[in-house]
Amino acid sequence: MAVSEYTRSYNSFSGVDIQATFGGKLIGELQGVSYSVTREKAPIYTMGSADPRSFSRGKRGIAGTLIFTVFDRSSIIDVMKEKKFYAHLSDIQKSVGEEGPVGRQVAEETLSGDVFSDNAWYPAWYPDQLPPFDIVLTAANEYGQIALMTIWSVEILNEGSGISIDDIVTEQEMTFVARRVSPWSPVAGDADVSVDWKNKY
Repeated sequence: MAVSEYTRSYNSFSGVDIQATFGGKLIGELQGVSYSVTREKAPIYTMGSADPRSFSRGKRGIAGTLIFTVFDRSSIIDVMKEKKFYAHLSDIQKSVGEEGPVGRQVAEETLSGDVFSDNAWYPAWYPDQLPPFDIVLTAANEYGQIALMTIWSVEILNEGSGISIDDIVTEQEMTFVARRVSPWSPVAGDADVSVDWKNKY
């Protein structure tokens, strides 16, 4: 039997109840996440009618924005430094300094004489170099209710930041595209850990 809308309980969460993990890594510097889902839909017309007969459905696109608080290091790069990408040796040397010890070490380890000797797996130094990762938002309030939301296969596109004498907090903003979004859903069994406030006091 279906649960009545009058007896079903609903839970709400605020931003302070939510934590974000990127690829399984907790990102404490994240201030906000926004996303949008758009899809191509076009009307189909036929002779003799000014009204559309139907609508065709086309491609879907998912995109969004990440806002970070800037501290003394790049949060997403520092946390996800173990997620490497296949970089060209010349780009690696430019990023670490071709004349420095790290640059020479990379050159010695990479130049092995095979056809792929000018490429190596290396940590990203730009967010757009990161491989795809999932963003999981976990919400838990004071009553013990828990909910989850996931943005799948996120790819960073753009990043930007700025400083001003009028800004008390420095922010960094990134845009992304994704493959899929799983909407908010309650975690089964979260009522078992909720606090019985009626009998607690």
